[in-house]
Amino acid sequence: MKRMWLLVGIGILVLGVGSLGADDVLVMGVTAEPETLDPHVTVDNNSWRAIYYCYDRLVEYEGGTTKLRPGLAESWEISDDGLTYTFHLRKGITFIDGTPFNAEAVKFNFERLFAIGKGPAGTFEFIKSVEVVDEYTVKFTLHAPFAPALSAFATDQGCIVSPGVMEHEVNGDWGQDWLAEHTAGTGPFYAAEWIHGMRLVLKRNDNYWGEPAKLAQVELRYVPEPEDLRMLLEKGEIDIAEKLTVDQIKSLKGVPGIRVFEGPSFSCHYIYLNCQRPYLNDVRVRRAISYAIDYEGIVDYIWQGTAVRMEGPVPIGFAEHIPVYQYPYDPDRARALLKEAGYEKGFTLRLMHSPVVPEWRQMAIVVQQNLADIGIKVQIESYAWATLRAKLDKGDFDMSFGYWTPDYADADMFTWFWFYSENWGLPGNRAWYKNEVMDDLVTAQRVETDPEKRQRLFEGIQWLAVSDAPYVYLVQTKYQLPMREWVKGYVYNPMLLNMPNFPDIYIER
Repeated sequence: MKRMWLLVGIGILVLGVGSLGADDVLVMGVTAEPETLDPHVTVDNNSWRAIYYCYDRLVEYEGGTTKLRPGLAESWEISDDGLTYTFHLRKGITFIDGTPFNAEAVKFNFERLFAIGKGPAGTFEFIKSVEVVDEYTVKFTLHAPFAPALSAFATDQGCIVSPGVMEHEVNGDWGQDWLAEHTAGTGPFYAAEWIHGMRLVLKRNDNYWGEPAKLAQVELRYVPEPEDLRMLLEKGEIDIAEKLTVDQIKSLKGVPGIRVFEGPSFSCHYIYLNCQRPYLNDVRVRRAISYAIDYEGIVDYIWQGTAVRMEGPVPIGFAEHIPVYQYPYDPDRARALLKEAGYEKGFTLRLMHSPVVPEWRQMAIVVQQNLADIGIKVQIESYAWATLRAKLDKGDFDMSFGYWTPDYADADMFTWFWFYSENWGLPGNRAWYKNEVMDDLVTAQRVETDPEKRQRLFEGIQWLAVSDAPYVYLVQTKYQLPMREWVKGYVYNPMLLNMPNFPDIYIER
């Protein structure tokens, strides 16, 4: 069967003749669209899925591991004092718009990143300066040693953008308006078509400097209802379906022609408690909420064995993780804390969620019932993903469900971003939490080079994070991705959770 494609931008409708074969195109059903395609603007996982393989980074993850390998940089040196990183770049590479890739292009990227100053810039706050040594050598000088620095360059925020985007600059926006709808990288794909509310099409970059992608095209088809996604997968109209409910995935196991990939993940689900709001600005109230939640019920009946309860803010599987205090389900203790805080008669709070994670609605109902038992009335509010994130960024909420997946394999991802007071909002601290002792701890771990001393700092952070209770630490999930059996070459990397390795995937019917 042949597919029909509208080639937007050149005004040619291709019908049947010359269209791509079914085995050339991967269709992935997604429940949420990107916020933007600009990697210097977004920290949204749904955006990264579309962006990641349209760009390259100086260093990359190797296969399904956290091991780093050369990317746009073929080699690098780190000074003995850990303050300078010198990258030697590959030659003969051009961006999709024809602009040459070189050291000036790398320097431009970080100038643009810091000038825009949005969420992704926070990943690279450790950089003091970027210097062009020669055409294909670039040197980064750090403010202080930073243990996960090299890994940071492998994140989506490290995507290298063409300086050619400046041709589209409007009113000093560094080309943000244009890049929100386009891509300008050196990667194996580029964004060829985006029909909002329908699909985003990634097309193979036939001039890619590395091994070309096996697929000619990837279509990210927007299907907001998971049940519709499941039906489309069963019919074979899509090849991969993301974010199905636990029940839906369970029903797919054993269905002829479908396989469900399962693997460990670092994806963690929380309730953000806005520490700047009335009632929640009292630590006794936040602790009371943590005592009021039926965690075992959530794990057993909502996640049905596909998640475990979190043991603190740093995920199980990270080297820096320690099992800290877990709040037991203790409504009596919760009520005593509310009485101590002067709220014996109770009050009302709003709880946000988004349909993008189906289990959030189910958990919201459990939390509503649990908190009603201790005298807190909960109003559940459902928002589109973009709206929910905008409210988080402005602090316009009481409580909200959310999840976090790390960009690099270091506990800094779950400490600095989540607890440092200057990271309020989408940069990471979505509880709008501030504690000067915590600020000192998370700052100190970033510059500590002694592993044992750094681990002790992480231990202090984890205990304080549980004591202050700015988040309700819910579950750490397993990764499950249902797909048709004809999808071959899929490799799972827990550091690239929502980003299947599109360049290596192929379809074999």
